[in-house]
Amino acid sequence: MKKNGLAVLALLGVTIAWGASFVVMKPAMEMIQVFDFLAIRFTIAAFLMILVRPKTLLHFRGETLKYGLILGFILAIAYITQTIGLTVSTAAITGFITGLYVVLTPILIWLILRKRPKATVAIAVVLATIGLGFITIKDASFDIGQLWILAGALAFALHIVGLSRWSQDKDVYALTVIQLGAVGLFCWIGAIPDGVDLTVEPTVWFAIIFTAVFATALAFFVQTWAQSIMDASRVAIILTMEVVFAALTSVLVGQEVLSLQSLIGGSLMLIAMLVVEWPRKDRSRDDALYEPMPH
Repeated sequence: MKKNGLAVLALLGVTIAWGASFVVMKPAMEMIQVFDFLAIRFTIAAFLMILVRPKTLLHFRGETLKYGLILGFILAIAYITQTIGLTVSTAAITGFITGLYVVLTPILIWLILRKRPKATVAIAVVLATIGLGFITIKDASFDIGQLWILAGALAFALHIVGLSRWSQDKDVYALTVIQLGAVGLFCWIGAIPDGVDLTVEPTVWFAIIFTAVFATALAFFVQTWAQSIMDASRVAIILTMEVVFAALTSVLVGQEVLSLQSLIGGSLMLIAMLVVEWPRKDRSRDDALYEPMPH
């Protein structure tokens, strides 16, 4: 299997882990503070990766360290603002607005990387956004507090673009550990003033361990590796499948009932992914998706 094909499958595995994590976290977040949960989750993930490969600490230097800290800071902002937004909005609206990173990513590529998206990207983005709406929006409303979620979506998009720009020719493992450690550090800054309560229920610890191992350490390592060889917009569109797997997991555990609306939404998002991943004989996928802009 070619490296790009393997990266697509690996990213789909990431979306399964992220989708399942929503279901696992749902009851846990009622028993622990947000900053406490995120700080413990990302710290455990970083330490686990260091335990698996201790020599990675030797690679904490130069551009790997610099860009890892920058990306970690952006990722911390994404998770913190998204979580603040969740406290003032419904989970469905939060999921939809967060998913708008699929729209923001090609816009940032256009503005920052000076690469104009072609029609293929535009079609996939429109399909994915409509699909997101079908799956997540049941009772649409808007509140000024939802701007926090939009800020989170922008940060997630910026993180995706930054990974595509800075992960090439870097030690992927070290870059991942630095990012996760940075997120943990910034979340501890938010958690410590109110005190950290570690005497939480087994349900909470299960959610922490599950998300730390599968939805954080393993997931972000895969994402960092995949983005060292893939275009940012392709990654963003594939990652929106997280919403599909979250809905499927909720149905499997009995939290939700499968509806025609969800089926339509999931189908549109799958089509969006196929649009950007369909094999092309005469040129690479990235060349088919973007064209450089004159300076």
